[in-house]
Amino acid sequence: MAELKYLSGFGNEFSSEDPRCPGSLPEGQNTPQVCPYGLYAEQLSGSAFTCPRPANKRSWLYRILPSVKHKPFTAVPCGNLTEDWNEVDPDPNQMRWLPFSIPKSSEKKVDFVAGLHTVCGAGDTKSRNGISILIYACNTSMVDRCFNNSDGDFLIVPQQGNILVTTEFGKMMVEPKEICVVQQGMRFSVDVFGETRGYILEVYGAHYELPDLGPIGANGLANPRDFQCPVAWYEDRKVTTGYTVINKYQGKLFACQQDFSPFNVVAWHGNYTPYKYNLENFMVINCVAFDHADPSIFTVLTAKSTRPGVAIADFVIFPPRWGVADHTFRPPYYHRNCMSEFMGLIKGHYEAKEEGFQPGGGSLHSIMTPHGPDADCFEKNSTAILKPERVAEGTMAFMFESSFSMAVTKWGLETCQKLDKSYYRCWESLRSHFNPNWRPSKQ
Repeated sequence: MAELKYLSGFGNEFSSEDPRCPGSLPEGQNTPQVCPYGLYAEQLSGSAFTCPRPANKRSWLYRILPSVKHKPFTAVPCGNLTEDWNEVDPDPNQMRWLPFSIPKSSEKKVDFVAGLHTVCGAGDTKSRNGISILIYACNTSMVDRCFNNSDGDFLIVPQQGNILVTTEFGKMMVEPKEICVVQQGMRFSVDVFGETRGYILEVYGAHYELPDLGPIGANGLANPRDFQCPVAWYEDRKVTTGYTVINKYQGKLFACQQDFSPFNVVAWHGNYTPYKYNLENFMVINCVAFDHADPSIFTVLTAKSTRPGVAIADFVIFPPRWGVADHTFRPPYYHRNCMSEFMGLIKGHYEAKEEGFQPGGGSLHSIMTPHGPDADCFEKNSTAILKPERVAEGTMAFMFESSFSMAVTKWGLETCQKLDKSYYRCWESLRSHFNPNWRPSKQ
């Protein structure tokens, strides 16, 4: 495959034409009486028409046939995709999962949609306020099938295997240590190149934004110029055997048939697009004097709630960086949080738990559930000689943090058979170091 091209920037007003059809974007207006090349004009709205201009999201697509041309939708099985947060009783315990299984292609062909599994979540798609955390595990490409999420945005984090994401806006190749976001209503298909696994953070009712930088200044963290969105690409392809559009709507799956590829957009313009980002481009801010800074300084993207400073979801990473803090216990501190924390590992070893937390697995520390370094980590770092050192070299861990109190699904607790029920033992050997005879040293 020829190297794909991208447009640079976050939330920009972009425009793109497939080079096979120069001049396919109308000049000076959106809906001429007759579009160039006999195309149809179609608007995709990602916000209400009357949203303030900084929050107004929409794109215009110029396509060979409009998306309205299809047979009626009918319900199809949802597999392990669910929005039933009450199917099992609540469980406030610390949870850790071993690497989630990937189906063997020799046993069963599973594509991206069939390989979606809901681990946990909260909220409601109907009221447009909530979150889901999913695992995808698949081994075959989507053929004459595409997916459309009417409920919210997918932030996709590949862990094993590249994925080629074909969208109405063009194509994106996304590798482990990259992420992509496919926003609400955008049709896409996923090609894979072997056994493939990753994580998805889905939000309903909000779109991902770059976090405010405040005193950090104008630059830092994920810089806007490092985000990439695809360039226009189309196929004018008839599918006489039927092309299937799968629609996630109010937490359920529906499918319809049409006789042409939906990736027939010759040109487009607007600020509502899919995009990707390379996590290795993240400009890390870290403590250079003392104490362990809060992990919010590692936020890549946020989906804001209506409460100032409180997120529906934050996507946070723990990339390679320098640790230089003096007189400090450098690993993450012991913590009880008013937010839910789901962690995953793309590669390497997480600094606070070097054993047990594996790439392709995960952990969930629910609201106000205690968590922190295991006993080995505490003992080692309490006596370590403090000198500048590289932290998390060769590692990429991440966190999905949410203000929602998330429920774990039956698949996450039971069906996947990957829940590590011995997780609590990593703290059992913590011992008391209290010395009532200790006194401050005289200066």
